[in-house]
Amino acid sequence: MRFEGKTIVITGGSSGIGRGAVDLFLGEGARVVMGDIDADEGSVMMASLGHNFHFQKCDVTQENQVKLLMDSAAEKTGGIDIVFNNAGAGGPRDAIDEISGDDWDFAMALLLKSVAMGIRHAAPHLKTRGGGSIINTASVCAFQAGYGPVAYSTAKAGVLHLSKLAAAELAQYNIRVNAICPGFIQTNIFAATLGANEEEKNQINSLLGQAAAGVQPVARPGIPNDIAEAVAYLASDAAGFVTGTHMLVDGGLLSGTPSSWDPEIPSMLDALIPEDKK
Repeated sequence: MRFEGKTIVITGGSSGIGRGAVDLFLGEGARVVMGDIDADEGSVMMASLGHNFHFQKCDVTQENQVKLLMDSAAEKTGGIDIVFNNAGAGGPRDAIDEISGDDWDFAMALLLKSVAMGIRHAAPHLKTRGGGSIINTASVCAFQAGYGPVAYSTAKAGVLHLSKLAAAELAQYNIRVNAICPGFIQTNIFAATLGANEEEKNQINSLLGQAAAGVQPVARPGIPNDIAEAVAYLASDAAGFVTGTHMLVDGGLLSGTPSSWDPEIPSMLDALIPEDKK
């Protein structure tokens, strides 16, 4: 019960990583206020998750709605201790030589501005509590090409740097800020980006599970609880000396090329060495 008596605000908590965090924090005694654009699922969760859970419809691309979420959370629960800025989606998939300015702006509003405004409007409430923890969802896409669309990846790189800057500025108030960087997590974000129906979502998730075994040292896809556990650590007193950094939760995806962990795959160096010299 690491979070008994504490309040956490989670954006994008109706499914996937956010829902995993909702369940974990509720299970460890927290009061959870969830902001999400999916009002139908939010209502279902309100009816089933008990008195420590509160839902408020929130479009995180709209600053006034983010502010209202934070203000309402503090009013309903007596204050805010932890914020998990998690809401997002895959966004436009167009290449840099094809994407429109409007699509670019939407991706930045959803994935980067939303985090900035989440920090902005949560900070006054965390100051009132004497400090707290903010965790922002970035991605392995922030580190190199090939893992996501250009707009999504650029925004997630921005989240990484924003987290460092905010950590420095808010340290004087005992507010810690960190980022979490998921790898391939078995959620519907990939399928939703493609506009898949329910049957197609299941097929895509199944293929994702199969593919994960071949692209990373941990031979399985991540699950929402893998990320939720990392978020819980960063939110807890155990991470009291951790701020301005990020945590990769990617099954080792970025640890190296496949040859570095799979003995059956020759390395680039091996491929260059003549057979009689090996």
